[in-house]
Amino acid sequence: MNSPTLAPTIRIGIFGSDPAPGHERHGSGLWPAGFSAAVTFAEGTPVPLGETLSDEFWDEVLDGLNGVLLVGGELAGEPRTADGERLCEWCQEHGLPLLCIDQGLHVMNTTFNGTLHMDLSRDLPESLQHRHPPEKGLRHALNVISGTRLAQLYGEGEVVVNSEHRRGVDKIARGFRVCAQALDGVTEAIEAVSENWFAMGVQWQPASATASGLDIQLFRGLVQACLQRQQTPVRRPARVAA
Repeated sequence: MNSPTLAPTIRIGIFGSDPAPGHERHGSGLWPAGFSAAVTFAEGTPVPLGETLSDEFWDEVLDGLNGVLLVGGELAGEPRTADGERLCEWCQEHGLPLLCIDQGLHVMNTTFNGTLHMDLSRDLPESLQHRHPPEKGLRHALNVISGTRLAQLYGEGEVVVNSEHRRGVDKIARGFRVCAQALDGVTEAIEAVSENWFAMGVQWQPASATASGLDIQLFRGLVQACLQRQQTPVRRPARVAA
């Protein structure tokens, strides 16, 4: 009798704080709020990396991971920008799947020569979908653009997400494209153009108590990208020019 084949362990490093209190539930109510809980529900194994990365074990730590979450938010802690930029460059160089959340999106965008709106209410006064200061629990609709990786995860068209931010993407990073926009035109998600690198950043908080059940698709997409990378020969994406 053949023994059952065990599914491979997918280790997802989480760089940044994961401050969700233990009593809070994800907005769908099916699992606890927080990034570690979302990764676990998506059948990955969360590996907290903290908010700083030590030079001493940099390659050793990241070589033991299958993918990375770069997280942060204006209502939570933020990782050190310099470390976050270095992490994004390492993932790009090695083709390691990368999902960036809220402030993590901003770090990824500036790493590859994108720019930011530091205050949407000032820079884009007609962008009524966003608030300064951010209000916990605020929600708005966005449009997922067809033909993108995000559309494969969420489906194309209109969905509703939480909105707890005052900063936003201005110029898109080189090697990336917009994959979701709020109905007022503000960029809400970007992704790498290369088919050889899963790299995506979203403005909303998909693991918080105000998220929807659909948001688990982001974490499932990250885990699936890690599985595919394990099963195919490594073809590193072209390096993004400075």
